[in-house]
Amino acid sequence: MIGLASRTPRGPRIEPSRLSRRDLLSEAVSGMLQRPARSALTALGTVLGVGTFVAVLGLTATTSSQIDDRFSLLSATEVSVRDVGAQQDEFAGVSFPEDAERRIERLHGVEHAGLYWEVEGAASGGVSGSPVAGGTTEQVKVYAASPGMLDAAGASVAEGRLYDDFLAGSDTPVALLGEGLATRLGITTTATRPAVFIDGQAFTVVGILSDVRRKPELLLNVVVPPRTADRVWGAPKRGGTQMLIETRPGAARQIAHEAPVALDPAHPSYLKATPPPDPRSLRSSVTSDLSRLFLLLAAICLVIGAVGIANTTLVAVLERTGEIGLRRALGAGARHIMAQFLAESGALGVLGGLIGTSLGTVLVVVVSAWREWTPVVDPATVAAAPLVGLATGLLAGLYPAWRASRIQPAEALRR
Repeated sequence: MIGLASRTPRGPRIEPSRLSRRDLLSEAVSGMLQRPARSALTALGTVLGVGTFVAVLGLTATTSSQIDDRFSLLSATEVSVRDVGAQQDEFAGVSFPEDAERRIERLHGVEHAGLYWEVEGAASGGVSGSPVAGGTTEQVKVYAASPGMLDAAGASVAEGRLYDDFLAGSDTPVALLGEGLATRLGITTTATRPAVFIDGQAFTVVGILSDVRRKPELLLNVVVPPRTADRVWGAPKRGGTQMLIETRPGAARQIAHEAPVALDPAHPSYLKATPPPDPRSLRSSVTSDLSRLFLLLAAICLVIGAVGIANTTLVAVLERTGEIGLRRALGAGARHIMAQFLAESGALGVLGGLIGTSLGTVLVVVVSAWREWTPVVDPATVAAAPLVGLATGLLAGLYPAWRASRIQPAEALRR
C-alpha cells in the first residue's frame, strides 16, 4: 500500500507514497466492517433521507393522477354565472331574465342549470325546530335555490326528497335542511312532516340533504324555493343572484362563452360567466405545489441524515487517532487519510441510498394498494436516489476527513 524506500546509484531516494484505488476501497470496506453497528447507525440517516426522497416523489406523482381524475369529473363540467349589471350600470336591475333557466338549457351541452342566492335578512332570529320560545335555535343562512340548481349542484337526500318544479311553483312553504342542521334541530325523518320555523314562520321540511357535491355550504343551512323566498322576504338584491350550470364533459368552456349572450343578448357584459380552469394548467399547478412541499420535507430529512453521518464520522476520527498517526508515520500522506474517510462516508451514503430507494418504492406500492391507486414512480427518481445518497455521504464526510488529514503523526502517537 505504502511505497517503500529504494536506493539508487546516486544516493538514497524516497519514493512518494501512493494509495491505489483498490487499496482505498479495501481500507474503506475494512473500516466499515470493523464497527458494523456504528456503520449501520451512520447509514440510517441516509436511509431515512433517501427513502423519504423516493417516497414523496412517488406519492406526489400518484396523487396528482388521482387529483386530475377528480377535477375532470367535477370542476371540468361546472360553469357559474354572476350578475354584474350593477357594476356596469347603476340603474340596471336584475340581469337574469325570468326564463333564464330555459334559455340556458336550450344550449347544446347543458345538463342542468338553475338560479340561487343568499336571502339577506332571513333567519335573523335563528331557525328553530319548535314554535315555542326556548327551543333549540340555530343561527344559519337561508338560500333560495331552484330545482335546476339543486340538480346542477349534485344534491342528494338522506330522507324525503328534493322539491320539484310543481312544488317549488306552489305557494306551499317548504324547505330542505342539511343533515347536520337537521340533527341539531332534532329532525331525523320526514315521514312525520316536520317543520322548521324561520323568523316565526313555519316551513315544511320535505327533505334532508346528505350531500351537495358542488355547493357543500348548503349542507349547513336552509334551502327554500326562489318563489317562496321572493314572497316572504322580497326580491334578491342587485348582483346577489347567481346561476350554476352543469355541462357535459368538454362543453364547459364553450357554454361559458355562450351563456351571457343567451341570457341577455342586448347586454351580455351584465353577466359574467366563469369557466372551469384548464385541467392541464390546474394539474401542473397542483403537482408543482405538492412537489415543492414534499421535496422540502425530503431535503430536511437528508440534512438530518447528513448531520448524523458527519457527527458519527467525526467521532470515528477521534477514536482512530492512533491509527491515523501510525499510517502517517508509515508514509501515508494527508490526502490519503482524507480520501480514506471520504471513501468510507461515500460508501455509507451509497449503501443508505440503495436501501432507502428500496424502502421508498415499497412504501409507494403499499400506500397505492391501500388506497386502490395506480402506483407511479419515475425511473429517473429511482436511478438518481443512490447518487443523492453518495453526494450526501461525501458532503457529510468532508469536514471529518479534513480534520483527520490535519492530525500530525507525533501528536497522534502521544495520545
